[in-house]
Amino acid sequence: MTNSSPIKLSCIIDDDDVYINLVKKIIDIKKLSENLLIFKNGQEALDYFKAIIENLNNEAFPEIILLDLNMPVMNGWNFLKEFTAIESPLKKKATLYIVSSSINQADINKSKEFSEVTNYLVKPVNIAEFEALFNSNKISA
Repeated sequence: MTNSSPIKLSCIIDDDDVYINLVKKIIDIKKLSENLLIFKNGQEALDYFKAIIENLNNEAFPEIILLDLNMPVMNGWNFLKEFTAIESPLKKKATLYIVSSSINQADINKSKEFSEVTNYLVKPVNIAEFEALFNSNKISA
């Protein structure tokens, strides 16, 4: 028997409204996550993460982060550098996926330099890929 909502909180860091709306619909229809955080750039997301870590708010830490690379203000690479440098006393760790339209091998290779990056997915990601991604993060009861 599958849990109707395996993930409590997930996060999209992306400035593409079409992509965000598509992912929201997939998550909603497939009941992949109870709640969804959306940030339009890396700086917004970084400010959020710093605040919840400072407040030791484990519940507000997402289980999955879907990170785009090309965004205004702070791109995905700069977010990753800053995010991975934060010393977090929280027990909870997020599973981080880069989801980018870039098929550049240099980007794919660079993503492997970050141990925090679980996988690199190229947009558009299909429904089956999203289901597999969220289901692989289920905590078995």
